[in-house]
Amino acid sequence: MTKPSPRKPNILVVGPHPDDQELGMGATIAKLSDAGHDILLLDITNGEPTPHGDPITRARESARAAEILGVRRRLLGLPNRFVTHTIEARHAVAGVIREHRAEIVFVPYFEDAHPDHRAVTRIVEDARFYAKLSKIDLPGEPIYPRWFFYYYATHLRWVADPSFCIDVTGYEERKRDSIVAYETQFVIPEKNRVVVEWVQAALTYFGSRIGTKSAEPFFTKEPVGLTDLGSLI
Repeated sequence: MTKPSPRKPNILVVGPHPDDQELGMGATIAKLSDAGHDILLLDITNGEPTPHGDPITRARESARAAEILGVRRRLLGLPNRFVTHTIEARHAVAGVIREHRAEIVFVPYFEDAHPDHRAVTRIVEDARFYAKLSKIDLPGEPIYPRWFFYYYATHLRWVADPSFCIDVTGYEERKRDSIVAYETQFVIPEKNRVVVEWVQAALTYFGSRIGTKSAEPFFTKEPVGLTDLGSLI
């Protein structure tokens, strides 16, 4: 008798603005989606205003990017450029963690030049803790995401020093397509078109670090356990 395949853990990928998740780990999102994970992208802000965008257009672009990656998307709705680390924000994100039953959470790396990025990461770090509390005014049942990883979508001019990289060979085009879905951010403004080239180059560079064609880097503050060495590249 064939045993049923184990359920894949639900994943929450949080971005300060629509396009951060795609830039930082779009290929990994597509790969994990294809593997059967239920993935929710949570945008803390709508990313607007920008020089060429508006809320309606940005929403349409972000929906298209999520479709390309094969995942769902939700907007929390905090104000772009004015995100602050508050108890109310923690509670809101903790509610999403509970609702999605997220067992794995990805957030931007905690060192960044953008205040929204730093604030969002701190909010989600605390929301992870709040989501497990039993006597607190939050919807849903308590849950504590077991794994908490950081992706790189930083505004600092430095090269990431990751804890691990995920082989995303074969998912390069899905990542690129999800990024250029944001036409107001990476197609219309000529000066931003080079960002797509940087991202593609980073895939190749981090792939070279683990001996694959392409890879995306991640950081963890907690150890990742292995049952054996079979999954090592």
